[in-house]
Amino acid sequence: MAENKLLFAEGASINISPMFSGVNYQFWKVRMKIFIESIDCGIWNAIVNGSFIPMHVVDGVHVAKPFDELTDLENKKMQYDCVAKNIITSALNLEFFRVSQCSSAKEMWDILEVTYEGTTDVKRARKHALIQEYELFKMQPGETIKKTDLGALLLN
Repeated sequence: MAENKLLFAEGASINISPMFSGVNYQFWKVRMKIFIESIDCGIWNAIVNGSFIPMHVVDGVHVAKPFDELTDLENKKMQYDCVAKNIITSALNLEFFRVSQCSSAKEMWDILEVTYEGTTDVKRARKHALIQEYELFKMQPGETIKKTDLGALLLN
């Protein structure tokens, strides 16, 4: 019988972020989302929507608030991006160098996503290619559908 082998050495932990070594990005991405949300949904929000920049109006223009004028809540929201960057970089091996110069967690996440999944256009093209391949799939001359044939396919 075929053995299922995962490409991950560590188990699940509520204290240590899942490590990403460059393989099986989809699995890692889902685990990271769950891990980060379990710490604080505000951290995940910083990754998805970008860092929080408190603003106030000066002479009719919105400008960033000086640090010494921040409320505790604004300071906490700003901190989410720093925490998210720390979690992401702590979960990376060699991929760390790919994102080490990013200024926000969102930028880091987006670079990893494009690197391992491609852009939206690339994903759409892959999807259409797979659909077309599926629609054109047919049996070869002399092939039959038997239980033993399916069993052999599943074991390979």
